[in-house]
Amino acid sequence: MHRAHDRTVARAAALTVAVLGLLPLANWISGGHSAEWYGLVLGEWLSGTAIVVGAATVLTILSRRIPLLWHPGLIQRLATPGRARWIPGIAAGLAFAVYAVVAWRLFDARPLHIDEIMQVFQGRIFASGRLWLPSEPHPEFTSVMHLIDAGGKVYSHFPPGGPAMLALGSWAGAEWLIGPVFGAISVLLFGHLMRLMNLSAATASGATLVFALAPFVAFMSGSHMNHVTSLTWILLGVVALVQSLSRDRGGLQSGVIAGFGFGVAAAIRPVDGLAFAFPAAAWYLWRAIRHRHVAPMLGAGIGISLPLIGLLWFNARTTGDPLTFGYALLWGKSQALGFHAAPWGEPHTPIRGLELLNLYFLRLQTYAFELPIPSLLPAIIALGLTGGLSAPDRYLLSAGALLAGIYFAYWFDGFYLGPRFMYPLMPVIALWTARFPGAVRDRFGTGKIWRATVYALITAVLVGGFTSLPIRADQYRRGLRSSRWDADRAARQAGVREALIFVRESWGSELLARMWALGIPRSDAESIYQKTDACQLELALGELEAHAVSPTGATEALRAIPADTSRLI
Repeated sequence: MHRAHDRTVARAAALTVAVLGLLPLANWISGGHSAEWYGLVLGEWLSGTAIVVGAATVLTILSRRIPLLWHPGLIQRLATPGRARWIPGIAAGLAFAVYAVVAWRLFDARPLHIDEIMQVFQGRIFASGRLWLPSEPHPEFTSVMHLIDAGGKVYSHFPPGGPAMLALGSWAGAEWLIGPVFGAISVLLFGHLMRLMNLSAATASGATLVFALAPFVAFMSGSHMNHVTSLTWILLGVVALVQSLSRDRGGLQSGVIAGFGFGVAAAIRPVDGLAFAFPAAAWYLWRAIRHRHVAPMLGAGIGISLPLIGLLWFNARTTGDPLTFGYALLWGKSQALGFHAAPWGEPHTPIRGLELLNLYFLRLQTYAFELPIPSLLPAIIALGLTGGLSAPDRYLLSAGALLAGIYFAYWFDGFYLGPRFMYPLMPVIALWTARFPGAVRDRFGTGKIWRATVYALITAVLVGGFTSLPIRADQYRRGLRSSRWDADRAARQAGVREALIFVRESWGSELLARMWALGIPRSDAESIYQKTDACQLELALGELEAHAVSPTGATEALRAIPADTSRLI
């Protein structure tokens, strides 16, 4: 009965991912988000799959005649339990080297995305021993998208956990290494988790290597994005969770570590941390009631409270309210989870949430592994073929479903280096991808289908490694050119010392900064900017700046422009 239930859960997960990750639902719904690129990607999948299947078929036939092409049991001989013990350390070392090269060569060891820039900014504030900087007299020259300037305090709108991780790099003079270091630690933790789950040595080693070398993981770990450090603490929490609920390993200490890991992750990215913490809490409670295993639950409660108290203290010192986050102060209630008007003014509805989830999983099919076939296809098949789930499997699937459900209720399309909101799913994807060959072998034996599966995977990795992966790396290396310009270096090369440098921004950025300087709330400024003719907005801002106008009056005056502009048109 229990195994039947597990099979139902696994197949439901497979079907859900298949529908969201293969069908262009967003394109079938009018008036919202869409995947205009789906036709091109579908063509690449079909041609890539044809190449992979064709090569696998030919190699399978040839391997019957050329023994050199097939060595039965080779993987098992290579991945013995003794050798498998070293895989996490080797994979972590290799991962750190790859991630550091990505950070240096592709991203110039600099924060490029606005989220990265503002978190590095806040990290440097922390490294200086402060929580904020004093306000500048002319905010129109210093305002940035995610920067709060209120109550005489200037700080970023992000929770403090991510910038605190970057502050470690600021103290060491190497902020760019924080991503590679934490990425490598994630590989170590994931490898340890694979051993705790009592997988075969081959599957555990394969999953660790798949996770360590996944392009999405490598590119993200070369950045300054807080998704990397958040996942590290999540994995620490998951490892300690599995340990704390094991009868021969469990105890108060493991519970404290698990709670602390989830708490720090929540202090970095609240949604991600809590998506993994809630199923963990349910698991702890169930074990406490059924098996009277109370110590781990108490320890987890103690552990998670420590970083959350720090988070609330930071909020109280900055926004003035422990429960008010910086982004809520900056953007208002419209930034919160739920189905309501987004900060830009457009309503977020369940239909739009479905469109976004569809986009995330469609993008994962490409960005997760950069293969010529849909990247999630092996994991989908493995889920469909599985005969049962372990307790950690159920936990991970529950946490992944909760994460997807939460972002279903979030209005923003989180895309940078891939569908970044789904980044915490990469360990789960790597695990089930590594289980794919074994699932095929268990279901169909070690005959032709098994050989073709192995050859297909090898072909897909080789084709992707020599085609799409270099193209993606070159795309990242050439992107965001304006963010790569080092004004300080340019000043030194020009012999400029102790000078104020004015950096030219786009007209749109200047218009937004001028609205912020007038005290117009960020959400209103974004809505006005999106709907207003730029020339009319420029003229109106000049008039408002010449007179003392309240933020409310300025907002009302600018909101009246779109109607006038539409009549002129």
